[in-house]
Amino acid sequence: MGRAIVHMDLDTFFVSCERLTNSELNGIPLIIGGGDRGVVASCSYEARTFGVRSAMPIKMALRLCPQAKVVKGDMELYSKLSHTVTEVIEEKAPVMEKASIDEFYLDITGMDKFYGSYKWTDELAHSVTRETGLPISFALSINKTVSKIATGEGKPLGNLEIPENKVQSFLNPLSIQKIPMVGQVTFQLLSRIGIRTIQTLSEMPAEVLQQMIGKNGIELWKKANGIDNNPVEPYTERKSISTEHTFTQDTIDIALLKALLIGMVEKLAFQLRSEEWLTSTVVIKIRYANFDTETKQCKIPYTSADHTLTRCVTDLFDKLYHRRMRLRLIGIRFSGLVRGTYQINLFEDTEELLSLYQAMDKMKSRYGFDAVMRCAGASFKPNNKAEILKRKY
Repeated sequence: MGRAIVHMDLDTFFVSCERLTNSELNGIPLIIGGGDRGVVASCSYEARTFGVRSAMPIKMALRLCPQAKVVKGDMELYSKLSHTVTEVIEEKAPVMEKASIDEFYLDITGMDKFYGSYKWTDELAHSVTRETGLPISFALSINKTVSKIATGEGKPLGNLEIPENKVQSFLNPLSIQKIPMVGQVTFQLLSRIGIRTIQTLSEMPAEVLQQMIGKNGIELWKKANGIDNNPVEPYTERKSISTEHTFTQDTIDIALLKALLIGMVEKLAFQLRSEEWLTSTVVIKIRYANFDTETKQCKIPYTSADHTLTRCVTDLFDKLYHRRMRLRLIGIRFSGLVRGTYQINLFEDTEELLSLYQAMDKMKSRYGFDAVMRCAGASFKPNNKAEILKRKY
């Protein structure tokens, strides 16, 4: 084996966290989510046997599995345990990339010369479970794509090794949906022309794939053939994201100030979702005309949803701005960030709201941030802030 890349994934992470704190949840169908109109954030394997899946509406999940117990998620608990797991892995691994709140890549190339790559990985997995109580699956192979697919095939408590000479025979019979970059749209497109297994996909000319699905066609062909040269990126935790606005003329216009704040929140929240972060601390800063600077902050449940963050920011502003002096600067900072693939707070928001955010983010990504905005913050234009005041005065 040339490269030795490990993918580690905590099994039903949210469910396992809840079971650590309440043993009565062991062995029963369990759904993590919030409210009758919410969606499933995670579910136990017992619930999955009834057809329950993540992102499914809670109502539909309960129709499939009426005996399931629904537990509202606790992102603070999950974040704390994720951090503990990260520390265990980071202490032992030469190179670690944290792909999400419950998913890790390790580059242990060369380990076989000294210890044995599989044995080392297996002992690390046991260390994670011993020190945290959380079950974890892993797979070892030549690159990130093959290792990730293999982890999924081995769950729960999987521990597969796919050497280089067995990569293609392992991939060939699997559905193309197992390839990480194949979404529902691509799957349906390829299925219509009879491409449903990775082997069929790998045997297609790469140029034909490129013509069918665009620039990602070549990359998809490579993955189907077990080719992935992407490196394991060393893990660094981002501490915060922020934005500020300095006025060309000091202002006391409350309507303008709140419109700007709403627009700034929308921009930062979109960045959070795009980069797959959740924030737990909101900080607002104002600077008066005499250069006095004041800040105020609040702690909130982990989220990246505009409507939740906007409510917090406007409340903070109302409490902070009381001197009735002109302002020369306002700013917002989101800190206490944790990684996650959950774009908004799945534990509180409805299926309709989740769909709305996904649609808005898709338009913003394709046509630019200000392609679609909330009316209340529509005056905020990131590339033309000075024009706001020109229109106001």
